[in-house]
Amino acid sequence: MQRFTSSAAVIDEPIIPPLQINYTKLLINGQFVDSASGKTFPTLDPRTGEVIAHVAEGDAEDINRAVSAARKAFDEGPWPRMTAYERSRIMLRFADLAEKHTQELAQLETWDNGKPYEQALTAELPLFVRLFHYYAGWADKIHGLTVPADGPHHVQVLHEPIGVAGQIIPWNFPLLMLAWKVGPALACGNTIVLKSAEQTPLTALYVAKLFQEAGLPDGVLNVVSGYGSTAGAALASHMDVDKLAFTGSTNTGKVVLELAARSNLKPVTLELGGKSPFIVCDDADVDHAVELAHFALFFNQGQCCCAGSRTYVHERIYDEFVDKAKARALGRTVGDPFKNGIEQGPQIDLKQFEKVLRYIKSGIDSDATLECGGDRFGSKGYFVQPTVFSNVKDDMLIAQDEIFGPVQSILKFKDVDKVIKRANATRYGLAAGVFTTNIDKANTISRGLKAGTVWINCYDIFDAAIPFGGYKMSGIGREKGVYSLNNYLQVKSVISPLKNPAWL
Repeated sequence: MQRFTSSAAVIDEPIIPPLQINYTKLLINGQFVDSASGKTFPTLDPRTGEVIAHVAEGDAEDINRAVSAARKAFDEGPWPRMTAYERSRIMLRFADLAEKHTQELAQLETWDNGKPYEQALTAELPLFVRLFHYYAGWADKIHGLTVPADGPHHVQVLHEPIGVAGQIIPWNFPLLMLAWKVGPALACGNTIVLKSAEQTPLTALYVAKLFQEAGLPDGVLNVVSGYGSTAGAALASHMDVDKLAFTGSTNTGKVVLELAARSNLKPVTLELGGKSPFIVCDDADVDHAVELAHFALFFNQGQCCCAGSRTYVHERIYDEFVDKAKARALGRTVGDPFKNGIEQGPQIDLKQFEKVLRYIKSGIDSDATLECGGDRFGSKGYFVQPTVFSNVKDDMLIAQDEIFGPVQSILKFKDVDKVIKRANATRYGLAAGVFTTNIDKANTISRGLKAGTVWINCYDIFDAAIPFGGYKMSGIGREKGVYSLNNYLQVKSVISPLKNPAWL
Protein backbone atom coordinates (compact mmCIF):
# COMPACT_ATOMS: atom_id res chain seq x y z
CA MET A 1 0.00 0.00 0.00
CA GLN A 2 1.51 3.27 -1.05
CA ARG A 3 1.48 6.14 1.36
CA PHE A 4 -1.93 7.86 1.40
CA THR A 5 -2.02 11.64 1.48
CA SER A 6 -4.98 13.95 1.40
CA SER A 7 -5.61 17.62 0.84
CA ALA A 8 -5.77 19.61 4.03
CA ALA A 9 -8.71 21.66 2.79
CA VAL A 10 -12.18 20.26 3.50
CA ILE A 11 -14.52 20.35 0.52
CA ASP A 12 -18.08 20.48 1.80
CA GLU A 13 -19.68 17.96 -0.52
CA PRO A 14 -22.71 15.78 0.22
CA ILE A 15 -22.05 12.62 2.15
CA ILE A 16 -22.02 9.54 -0.09
CA PRO A 17 -25.34 7.76 0.31
CA PRO A 18 -24.88 4.56 2.32
CA LEU A 19 -25.39 1.22 0.64
CA GLN A 20 -28.33 -1.00 1.28
CA ILE A 21 -27.09 -3.76 3.60
CA ASN A 22 -27.89 -7.08 1.92
CA TYR A 23 -25.65 -9.56 3.72
CA THR A 24 -26.00 -9.88 7.49
CA LYS A 25 -26.26 -13.65 7.93
CA LEU A 26 -23.52 -16.22 8.41
CA LEU A 27 -22.07 -17.96 5.37
CA ILE A 28 -21.86 -21.69 6.08
CA ASN A 29 -21.46 -24.34 3.39
CA GLY A 30 -22.37 -21.94 0.62
CA GLN A 31 -25.57 -20.66 2.25
CA PHE A 32 -26.33 -17.44 4.10
CA VAL A 33 -28.04 -18.64 7.26
CA ASP A 34 -29.22 -17.35 10.62
CA SER A 35 -27.19 -18.18 13.69
CA ALA A 36 -28.18 -21.38 15.48
CA SER A 37 -29.41 -19.33 18.45
CA GLY A 38 -31.25 -16.83 16.27
CA LYS A 39 -29.36 -14.02 18.00
CA THR A 40 -28.13 -10.89 16.24
CA PHE A 41 -25.90 -8.03 17.33
CA PRO A 42 -25.75 -4.41 16.16
CA THR A 43 -22.88 -3.04 14.12
CA LEU A 44 -22.50 0.68 14.67
CA ASP A 45 -21.59 3.75 12.64
CA PRO A 46 -18.54 5.25 14.45
CA ARG A 47 -19.48 8.71 13.17
CA THR A 48 -22.64 8.76 15.26
CA GLY A 49 -22.85 5.59 17.38
CA GLU A 50 -26.06 4.70 15.56
CA VAL A 51 -26.94 1.19 14.39
CA ILE A 52 -26.12 0.38 10.77
CA ALA A 53 -27.56 -3.14 10.78
CA HIS A 54 -28.16 -6.17 12.96
CA VAL A 55 -25.88 -9.08 12.07
CA ALA A 56 -26.26 -12.77 12.90
CA GLU A 57 -24.34 -13.55 16.09
CA GLY A 58 -22.43 -16.78 15.68
CA ASP A 59 -21.30 -18.82 18.66
CA ALA A 60 -19.78 -22.25 19.33
CA GLU A 61 -22.59 -24.12 17.56
CA ASP A 62 -22.17 -22.02 14.43
CA ILE A 63 -18.41 -22.55 14.52
CA ASN A 64 -19.08 -26.30 14.73
CA ARG A 65 -21.32 -26.09 11.66
CA ALA A 66 -18.79 -24.01 9.75
CA VAL A 67 -15.86 -26.27 10.64
CA SER A 68 -17.87 -29.33 9.66
CA ALA A 69 -18.61 -27.75 6.28
CA ALA A 70 -14.97 -26.80 5.79
CA ARG A 71 -13.81 -30.28 6.80
CA LYS A 72 -16.13 -31.96 4.33
CA ALA A 73 -15.11 -29.53 1.60
CA PHE A 74 -11.46 -30.35 2.26
CA ASP A 75 -11.79 -34.11 2.70
CA GLU A 76 -14.33 -34.74 -0.06
CA GLY A 77 -14.76 -31.58 -2.11
CA PRO A 78 -13.15 -30.41 -5.34
CA TRP A 79 -11.04 -27.49 -4.07
CA PRO A 80 -7.91 -29.39 -2.93
CA ARG A 81 -8.28 -31.81 -5.84
CA MET A 82 -8.79 -29.47 -8.76
CA THR A 83 -5.74 -28.36 -10.68
CA ALA A 84 -3.83 -25.45 -9.25
CA TYR A 85 -4.52 -23.59 -12.48
CA GLU A 86 -8.27 -23.95 -11.91
CA ARG A 87 -7.92 -22.61 -8.36
CA SER A 88 -5.93 -19.70 -9.75
CA ARG A 89 -8.66 -18.87 -12.27
CA ILE A 90 -11.36 -18.75 -9.58
CA MET A 91 -9.21 -16.47 -7.44
CA LEU A 92 -8.57 -14.22 -10.43
CA ARG A 93 -12.30 -14.06 -11.16
CA PHE A 94 -12.86 -13.00 -7.56
CA ALA A 95 -10.18 -10.32 -7.82
CA ASP A 96 -11.82 -8.95 -10.95
CA LEU A 97 -15.21 -8.88 -9.21
CA ALA A 98 -13.70 -7.10 -6.21
CA GLU A 99 -12.18 -4.53 -8.54
CA LYS A 100 -15.56 -4.04 -10.18
CA HIS A 101 -17.17 -3.45 -6.76
CA THR A 102 -14.45 -1.32 -5.18
CA GLN A 103 -16.78 1.62 -4.59
CA GLU A 104 -19.33 -0.50 -2.71
CA LEU A 105 -16.62 -2.21 -0.67
CA ALA A 106 -14.98 1.12 0.18
CA GLN A 107 -18.32 2.59 1.24
CA LEU A 108 -19.04 -0.37 3.50
CA GLU A 109 -15.56 -0.25 4.99
CA THR A 110 -15.86 3.45 5.80
CA TRP A 111 -19.40 3.18 7.12
CA ASP A 112 -18.57 0.26 9.43
CA ASN A 113 -15.03 1.32 10.43
CA GLY A 114 -14.94 5.11 10.20
CA LYS A 115 -11.80 5.40 8.09
CA PRO A 116 -11.70 8.13 5.41
CA TYR A 117 -13.47 7.03 2.25
CA GLU A 118 -10.66 8.42 0.09
CA GLN A 119 -8.21 6.19 1.98
CA ALA A 120 -10.38 3.10 1.61
CA LEU A 121 -11.05 3.70 -2.07
CA THR A 122 -7.68 4.88 -3.35
CA ALA A 123 -5.22 3.08 -1.08
CA GLU A 124 -6.74 0.00 0.54
CA LEU A 125 -9.03 -1.41 -2.15
CA PRO A 126 -6.35 -1.42 -4.87
CA LEU A 127 -4.04 -3.34 -2.53
CA PHE A 128 -6.87 -5.71 -1.61
CA VAL A 129 -7.35 -6.56 -5.29
CA ARG A 130 -3.59 -6.77 -5.87
CA LEU A 131 -3.17 -9.26 -3.02
CA PHE A 132 -5.62 -11.68 -4.58
CA HIS A 133 -4.01 -11.33 -8.00
CA TYR A 134 -0.69 -12.03 -6.30
CA TYR A 135 -1.87 -15.17 -4.52
CA ALA A 136 -3.75 -16.40 -7.56
CA GLY A 137 -0.41 -16.23 -9.34
CA TRP A 138 1.17 -18.42 -6.67
CA ALA A 139 -1.47 -21.16 -6.82
CA ASP A 140 0.13 -23.09 -9.69
CA LYS A 141 3.71 -22.43 -8.60
CA ILE A 142 3.65 -24.27 -5.28
CA HIS A 143 5.66 -27.45 -5.66
CA GLY A 144 7.99 -29.69 -3.77
CA LEU A 145 11.54 -30.90 -4.27
CA THR A 146 13.54 -33.94 -5.21
CA VAL A 147 16.29 -34.46 -2.64
CA PRO A 148 19.52 -36.41 -3.24
CA ALA A 149 19.97 -39.05 -0.55
CA ASP A 150 23.11 -40.68 0.79
CA GLY A 151 22.13 -44.06 -0.53
CA PRO A 152 19.97 -45.90 -3.10
CA HIS A 153 16.72 -44.07 -2.42
CA HIS A 154 14.46 -41.74 -4.36
CA VAL A 155 13.29 -38.89 -2.11
CA GLN A 156 10.41 -36.52 -2.83
CA VAL A 157 9.45 -33.62 -0.59
CA LEU A 158 5.81 -32.72 -1.12
CA HIS A 159 4.08 -29.49 -0.15
CA GLU A 160 0.46 -30.24 0.69
CA PRO A 161 -2.40 -28.08 1.97
CA ILE A 162 -2.67 -28.15 5.74
CA GLY A 163 -6.45 -28.65 5.87
CA VAL A 164 -9.06 -26.51 7.61
CA ALA A 165 -7.71 -23.04 8.44
CA GLY A 166 -9.32 -20.99 11.19
CA GLN A 167 -8.76 -17.28 10.71
CA ILE A 168 -9.62 -14.40 13.06
CA ILE A 169 -9.29 -10.88 11.66
CA PRO A 170 -9.32 -7.46 13.39
CA TRP A 171 -11.38 -4.32 12.88
CA ASN A 172 -8.74 -1.77 11.89
CA PHE A 173 -8.16 -3.04 8.32
CA PRO A 174 -10.94 -5.61 7.82
CA LEU A 175 -10.52 -6.09 4.08
CA LEU A 176 -6.73 -6.10 3.97
CA MET A 177 -6.42 -8.51 6.90
CA LEU A 178 -8.94 -10.81 5.20
CA ALA A 179 -6.80 -10.78 2.06
CA TRP A 180 -3.57 -11.43 4.01
CA LYS A 181 -5.11 -14.62 5.39
CA VAL A 182 -7.64 -15.90 2.88
CA GLY A 183 -5.39 -15.35 -0.16
CA PRO A 184 -2.51 -17.70 0.77
CA ALA A 185 -4.82 -20.26 2.36
CA LEU A 186 -6.86 -20.59 -0.85
CA ALA A 187 -3.79 -20.59 -3.10
CA CYS A 188 -2.44 -23.59 -1.17
CA GLY A 189 -5.71 -25.52 -1.50
CA ASN A 190 -7.09 -25.19 2.03
CA THR A 191 -10.61 -24.56 3.26
CA ILE A 192 -11.40 -21.76 5.69
CA VAL A 193 -13.54 -20.67 8.61
CA LEU A 194 -13.17 -16.91 8.99
CA LYS A 195 -14.28 -15.08 12.15
CA SER A 196 -14.69 -11.36 11.45
CA ALA A 197 -14.35 -8.67 14.10
CA GLU A 198 -17.64 -7.92 15.82
CA GLN A 199 -17.09 -4.19 15.21
CA THR A 200 -16.72 -4.58 11.41
CA PRO A 201 -18.56 -7.65 10.05
CA LEU A 202 -20.06 -6.18 6.89
CA THR A 203 -17.28 -6.29 4.29
CA ALA A 204 -16.34 -9.91 5.01
CA LEU A 205 -19.90 -10.99 4.23
CA TYR A 206 -19.93 -8.92 1.03
CA VAL A 207 -16.62 -10.51 0.01
CA ALA A 208 -18.07 -13.97 0.69
CA LYS A 209 -20.86 -13.25 -1.76
CA LEU A 210 -18.36 -12.19 -4.43
CA PHE A 211 -16.42 -15.43 -3.90
CA GLN A 212 -19.63 -17.33 -4.55
CA GLU A 213 -20.12 -15.41 -7.79
CA ALA A 214 -16.54 -16.25 -8.77
CA GLY A 215 -17.31 -19.97 -8.49
CA LEU A 216 -15.67 -20.90 -5.20
CA PRO A 217 -17.12 -24.31 -4.21
CA ASP A 218 -19.47 -24.51 -1.24
CA GLY A 219 -17.80 -24.95 2.13
CA VAL A 220 -14.39 -23.67 1.03
CA LEU A 221 -14.89 -20.25 2.62
CA ASN A 222 -17.19 -19.98 5.62
CA VAL A 223 -17.72 -16.65 7.41
CA VAL A 224 -18.98 -16.45 10.99
CA SER A 225 -19.72 -13.08 12.59
CA GLY A 226 -19.59 -12.98 16.36
CA TYR A 227 -17.67 -12.12 19.49
CA GLY A 228 -14.16 -13.18 20.39
CA SER A 229 -15.11 -14.75 23.71
CA THR A 230 -17.64 -17.07 22.06
CA ALA A 231 -17.11 -17.62 18.33
CA GLY A 232 -13.41 -16.73 18.39
CA ALA A 233 -12.63 -18.95 21.37
CA ALA A 234 -14.59 -21.82 19.84
CA LEU A 235 -12.61 -21.55 16.61
CA ALA A 236 -9.24 -21.32 18.37
CA SER A 237 -9.94 -24.39 20.49
CA HIS A 238 -11.70 -26.52 17.86
CA MET A 239 -10.24 -29.99 17.54
CA ASP A 240 -10.99 -30.21 13.82
CA VAL A 241 -9.23 -26.99 12.83
CA ASP A 242 -5.76 -27.76 11.48
CA LYS A 243 -4.27 -24.27 11.45
CA LEU A 244 -5.06 -20.96 13.16
CA ALA A 245 -4.17 -17.41 12.14
CA PHE A 246 -4.97 -14.41 14.32
CA THR A 247 -4.41 -10.67 14.09
CA GLY A 248 -5.18 -8.52 17.11
CA SER A 249 -3.85 -7.42 20.47
CA THR A 250 -0.98 -9.16 22.21
CA ASN A 251 -3.12 -10.00 25.25
CA THR A 252 -5.76 -11.69 23.11
CA GLY A 253 -3.04 -13.39 21.10
CA LYS A 254 -1.81 -15.08 24.27
CA VAL A 255 -5.32 -16.43 24.91
CA VAL A 256 -5.65 -17.66 21.33
CA LEU A 257 -2.28 -19.41 21.49
CA GLU A 258 -3.17 -21.11 24.77
CA LEU A 259 -6.54 -22.32 23.44
CA ALA A 260 -4.89 -23.73 20.33
CA ALA A 261 -2.20 -25.49 22.36
CA ARG A 262 -4.65 -26.96 24.84
CA SER A 263 -6.87 -28.40 22.10
CA ASN A 264 -5.03 -30.19 19.31
CA LEU A 265 -1.70 -28.30 19.30
CA LYS A 266 -2.58 -26.71 15.96
CA PRO A 267 0.09 -24.41 14.50
CA VAL A 268 -0.65 -20.72 15.02
CA THR A 269 0.51 -17.55 13.32
CA LEU A 270 0.03 -14.33 15.26
CA GLU A 271 0.28 -10.73 14.09
CA LEU A 272 -0.01 -8.72 17.29
CA GLY A 273 0.63 -5.32 18.81
CA GLY A 274 3.43 -2.85 18.41
CA LYS A 275 5.00 0.29 19.82
CA SER A 276 7.13 1.18 16.84
CA PRO A 277 9.97 3.71 17.09
CA PHE A 278 10.40 6.37 14.43
CA ILE A 279 13.95 7.74 14.70
CA VAL A 280 14.72 11.15 13.20
CA CYS A 281 18.44 11.89 12.97
CA ASP A 282 20.06 15.32 13.15
CA ASP A 283 20.77 15.47 9.40
CA ALA A 284 17.07 15.33 8.59
CA ASP A 285 15.11 17.71 6.44
CA VAL A 286 12.87 18.69 9.32
CA ASP A 287 9.80 19.60 7.26
CA HIS A 288 9.91 16.27 5.45
CA ALA A 289 10.59 14.35 8.65
CA VAL A 290 7.66 16.03 10.42
CA GLU A 291 5.28 15.10 7.61
CA LEU A 292 6.49 11.52 7.49
CA ALA A 293 6.35 11.09 11.27
CA HIS A 294 2.87 12.61 11.28
CA PHE A 295 1.72 10.10 8.69
CA ALA A 296 3.43 7.21 10.49
CA LEU A 297 1.41 7.89 13.64
CA PHE A 298 -1.91 9.41 12.57
CA PHE A 299 -2.73 7.24 9.55
CA ASN A 300 -6.01 5.36 10.01
CA GLN A 301 -6.80 7.37 13.18
CA GLY A 302 -3.66 5.91 14.75
CA GLN A 303 -5.31 2.50 14.64
CA CYS A 304 -2.33 0.69 13.11
CA CYS A 305 -0.39 -2.05 14.87
CA CYS A 306 2.78 -0.72 13.22
CA ALA A 307 2.10 2.98 13.88
CA GLY A 308 5.26 5.01 14.54
CA SER A 309 4.06 5.82 18.03
CA ARG A 310 7.44 6.62 19.63
CA THR A 311 8.97 9.51 17.70
CA TYR A 312 12.65 9.83 18.71
CA VAL A 313 14.14 13.13 17.53
CA HIS A 314 17.77 14.22 17.83
CA GLU A 315 18.30 16.99 20.36
CA ARG A 316 19.78 19.40 17.78
CA ILE A 317 16.51 19.60 15.86
CA TYR A 318 14.10 18.64 18.66
CA ASP A 319 12.54 22.04 19.39
CA GLU A 320 12.04 22.86 15.71
CA PHE A 321 10.56 19.42 15.10
CA VAL A 322 8.12 19.74 18.02
CA ASP A 323 6.90 23.16 16.88
CA LYS A 324 6.29 21.92 13.36
CA ALA A 325 4.73 18.63 14.51
CA LYS A 326 2.30 20.63 16.62
CA ALA A 327 1.42 22.88 13.67
CA ARG A 328 0.89 19.87 11.42
CA ALA A 329 -1.41 18.19 13.95
CA LEU A 330 -3.40 21.40 14.42
CA GLY A 331 -3.88 21.53 10.65
CA ARG A 332 -5.08 17.95 10.39
CA THR A 333 -8.63 17.76 9.02
CA VAL A 334 -10.98 15.74 11.23
CA GLY A 335 -14.59 15.04 10.41
CA ASP A 336 -17.07 12.94 8.50
CA PRO A 337 -14.92 10.38 6.65
CA PHE A 338 -17.27 10.43 3.65
CA LYS A 339 -16.37 14.05 2.87
CA ASN A 340 -13.52 14.93 0.55
CA GLY A 341 -10.35 16.22 2.15
CA ILE A 342 -10.91 14.56 5.50
CA GLU A 343 -7.73 13.00 6.87
CA GLN A 344 -9.09 11.58 10.12
CA GLY A 345 -12.39 9.96 10.97
CA PRO A 346 -13.63 8.58 14.28
CA GLN A 347 -12.14 5.84 16.42
CA ILE A 348 -13.83 2.49 15.93
CA ASP A 349 -16.13 2.48 18.97
CA LEU A 350 -16.84 3.91 22.41
CA LYS A 351 -14.47 1.48 24.15
CA GLN A 352 -11.51 2.50 22.00
CA PHE A 353 -12.47 6.17 22.19
CA GLU A 354 -12.46 6.10 26.00
CA LYS A 355 -9.21 4.11 26.07
CA VAL A 356 -7.43 6.74 23.98
CA LEU A 357 -8.69 9.54 26.23
CA ARG A 358 -7.45 7.65 29.31
CA TYR A 359 -3.97 7.40 27.81
CA ILE A 360 -4.02 11.11 27.03
CA LYS A 361 -4.88 11.82 30.67
CA SER A 362 -2.03 9.51 31.70
CA GLY A 363 0.38 11.54 29.58
CA ILE A 364 -0.77 14.76 31.18
CA ASP A 365 -0.58 13.27 34.69
CA SER A 366 2.97 12.03 34.06
CA ASP A 367 4.10 15.58 33.19
CA ALA A 368 4.62 15.12 29.48
CA THR A 369 3.95 18.42 27.69
CA LEU A 370 0.61 18.45 25.88
CA GLU A 371 1.36 20.49 22.78
CA CYS A 372 -2.10 20.20 21.20
CA GLY A 373 -5.28 18.14 21.24
CA GLY A 374 -6.08 16.08 24.28
CA ASP A 375 -9.87 15.88 24.07
CA ARG A 376 -12.76 14.67 21.98
CA PHE A 377 -13.52 16.34 18.66
CA GLY A 378 -17.10 17.45 18.15
CA SER A 379 -20.12 16.48 20.19
CA LYS A 380 -21.12 13.10 18.75
CA GLY A 381 -19.42 10.00 17.48
CA TYR A 382 -15.99 8.72 18.52
CA PHE A 383 -13.71 11.50 17.23
CA VAL A 384 -10.49 12.37 19.07
CA GLN A 385 -8.46 15.52 18.51
CA PRO A 386 -5.02 14.94 16.95
CA THR A 387 -2.80 14.99 20.02
CA VAL A 388 0.93 15.69 20.37
CA PHE A 389 3.04 15.24 23.49
CA SER A 390 6.62 16.47 23.85
CA ASN A 391 9.13 15.90 26.66
CA VAL A 392 8.04 12.27 26.80
CA LYS A 393 10.19 9.86 28.81
CA ASP A 394 10.68 6.16 28.10
CA ASP A 395 9.06 5.07 31.35
CA MET A 396 5.77 6.88 30.73
CA LEU A 397 2.75 4.76 29.81
CA ILE A 398 2.24 6.72 26.60
CA ALA A 399 5.74 5.62 25.56
CA GLN A 400 5.28 2.00 26.60
CA ASP A 401 1.72 0.91 25.83
CA GLU A 402 0.04 0.55 22.47
CA ILE A 403 -2.51 3.40 22.50
CA PHE A 404 -4.01 2.66 19.07
CA GLY A 405 -5.14 6.23 18.60
CA PRO A 406 -4.08 9.66 17.28
CA VAL A 407 -1.54 10.39 20.02
CA GLN A 408 2.04 11.27 19.03
CA SER A 409 4.77 10.98 21.67
CA ILE A 410 7.99 12.86 20.85
CA LEU A 411 11.13 11.81 22.75
CA LYS A 412 14.61 13.35 22.62
CA PHE A 413 17.87 11.51 21.92
CA LYS A 414 21.53 12.39 21.49
CA ASP A 415 23.50 9.23 20.72
CA VAL A 416 22.69 6.71 17.96
CA ASP A 417 23.83 3.65 19.90
CA LYS A 418 21.78 4.67 22.93
CA VAL A 419 18.64 5.38 20.90
CA ILE A 420 18.86 1.91 19.37
CA LYS A 421 18.90 0.43 22.88
CA ARG A 422 16.00 2.64 23.93
CA ALA A 423 14.02 1.72 20.84
CA ASN A 424 14.56 -1.98 21.56
CA ALA A 425 13.65 -1.66 25.24
CA THR A 426 10.07 -2.77 24.67
CA ARG A 427 8.13 -6.02 24.66
CA TYR A 428 7.15 -5.30 21.05
CA GLY A 429 9.09 -5.59 17.82
CA LEU A 430 6.72 -5.17 14.91
CA ALA A 431 8.11 -2.25 12.88
CA ALA A 432 10.31 0.84 12.98
CA GLY A 433 11.23 3.89 10.95
CA VAL A 434 14.55 5.66 10.37
CA PHE A 435 14.89 9.12 8.86
CA THR A 436 18.40 10.12 7.78
CA THR A 437 20.41 11.06 4.70
CA ASN A 438 23.47 9.20 6.02
CA ILE A 439 23.69 5.65 4.66
CA ASP A 440 25.94 4.53 7.51
CA LYS A 441 23.41 5.69 10.10
CA ALA A 442 20.59 4.09 8.15
CA ASN A 443 22.38 0.75 8.01
CA THR A 444 23.56 0.90 11.62
CA ILE A 445 20.13 1.71 13.01
CA SER A 446 18.12 -0.63 10.78
CA ARG A 447 20.42 -3.57 11.54
CA GLY A 448 20.38 -2.78 15.25
CA LEU A 449 16.60 -2.55 15.61
CA LYS A 450 14.75 -5.68 16.70
CA ALA A 451 11.73 -5.33 14.44
CA GLY A 452 10.17 -7.29 11.62
CA THR A 453 9.99 -4.31 9.26
CA VAL A 454 12.21 -1.21 9.11
CA TRP A 455 11.28 1.65 6.80
CA ILE A 456 14.10 4.04 5.86
CA ASN A 457 12.97 7.53 4.79
CA CYS A 458 9.47 6.19 4.20
CA TYR A 459 6.73 4.56 6.27
CA ASP A 460 3.77 2.22 5.86
CA ILE A 461 4.92 0.98 2.48
CA PHE A 462 3.10 -2.31 1.98
CA ASP A 463 3.27 -4.60 -1.01
CA ALA A 464 1.81 -8.02 -1.68
CA ALA A 465 5.30 -9.53 -1.89
CA ILE A 466 6.82 -7.91 1.23
CA PRO A 467 6.59 -10.15 4.33
CA PHE A 468 5.16 -8.64 7.49
CA GLY A 469 5.34 -9.77 11.10
CA GLY A 470 7.05 -9.13 14.38
CA TYR A 471 9.82 -9.95 16.81
CA LYS A 472 9.19 -10.67 20.49
CA MET A 473 5.59 -10.16 21.64
CA SER A 474 4.53 -8.68 18.32
CA GLY A 475 3.80 -12.11 16.96
CA ILE A 476 4.80 -15.43 15.46
CA GLY A 477 5.35 -16.02 11.76
CA ARG A 478 5.02 -13.78 8.70
CA GLU A 479 2.16 -12.76 6.45
CA LYS A 480 2.24 -11.62 2.81
CA GLY A 481 4.78 -12.65 0.25
CA VAL A 482 6.14 -16.14 -0.27
CA TYR A 483 6.64 -16.60 3.49
CA SER A 484 2.88 -16.61 4.07
CA LEU A 485 2.46 -19.74 1.96
CA ASN A 486 4.47 -21.73 4.51
CA ASN A 487 1.70 -21.03 7.04
CA TYR A 488 -0.75 -23.10 5.04
CA LEU A 489 1.36 -26.02 3.82
CA GLN A 490 2.43 -29.33 5.29
CA VAL A 491 5.78 -30.78 4.27
CA LYS A 492 5.79 -34.50 3.54
CA SER A 493 8.87 -36.58 2.72
CA VAL A 494 8.30 -39.64 0.53
CA ILE A 495 11.18 -42.13 0.28
CA SER A 496 11.32 -45.19 -1.94
CA PRO A 497 14.20 -47.60 -2.67
CA LEU A 498 16.03 -47.67 -5.99
CA LYS A 499 16.30 -51.35 -6.88
CA ASN A 500 18.99 -50.79 -9.47
CA PRO A 501 21.08 -47.81 -8.43
CA ALA A 502 23.98 -48.62 -10.72
CA TRP A 503 23.30 -45.58 -12.90
CA LEU A 504 23.88 -43.20 -9.96
